[in-house]
Amino acid sequence: MADATEIASWVSVIKPVSHAKARLFCLPYAGGGSRIFRTLPYGLPETVEVCSINLPGREGRMKEPPFTRLSPLVEVIAEALGPYLNKPFALFGHSMGAVLSFELARRLRGDHGLEPQRLFVSGRRAPQIPEKNSSTYDLPAPEFVDMLRRLNGTPKEALENPELLQLVIPLLRADFELVQTYEYKEEAPLACPITAFGGLKDVEVSREDLLAWRSQTTGRFYLAMFPGDHFFLHTDQPLIAHVITRDLRRFIN
Repeated sequence: MADATEIASWVSVIKPVSHAKARLFCLPYAGGGSRIFRTLPYGLPETVEVCSINLPGREGRMKEPPFTRLSPLVEVIAEALGPYLNKPFALFGHSMGAVLSFELARRLRGDHGLEPQRLFVSGRRAPQIPEKNSSTYDLPAPEFVDMLRRLNGTPKEALENPELLQLVIPLLRADFELVQTYEYKEEAPLACPITAFGGLKDVEVSREDLLAWRSQTTGRFYLAMFPGDHFFLHTDQPLIAHVITRDLRRFIN
């Protein structure tokens, strides 16, 4: 059982709201941390308290080894969220965070008999679709860096700075390993509605990949496509916030 200090290290309230009617828990993409969600609360109603899940190996937890397998990570996150589940809640994850959010929703259903009011999955194909590419997490360093350049998600300054690369590459390798070794297991669909977000210029995740999320819920399903590439989370955040607000309106008004 995690103590209070351990729980606090896993969850950050980005913008505390004393009168919140619902909480939105956000999980990052590979290599990302809490900072990627820092402006999201300002596009949402003040009745939504936005919390980020702080993963080991980044930001304030850089000295902690990152997880390389998804299931143990989800187990720990589910335990840490226990004290925060006293209000209606939703889960939002981008790319790696989307599959984490999905498995977290299933874990919370099994552990607590609770499901989110909405599951927002962003920039990630449905979990039952196998990996399209062979594993890349163990590529030699030059090839790994070339791949990062193509993905366009790592700051150029980091890719051109050998010292920064020494910090970034181990974390990205671990996150990629976590995703690329993930094995989907058949379970009953979730009852909560699912909203999938995609980028029209995303060459990694197609519209069909996103539509396949429909089979993971017995509730409503909605697909929203935005103008950007795989990292539309940054370029199209106001539009994302608008859809989240719409889909949570019955719980936050």
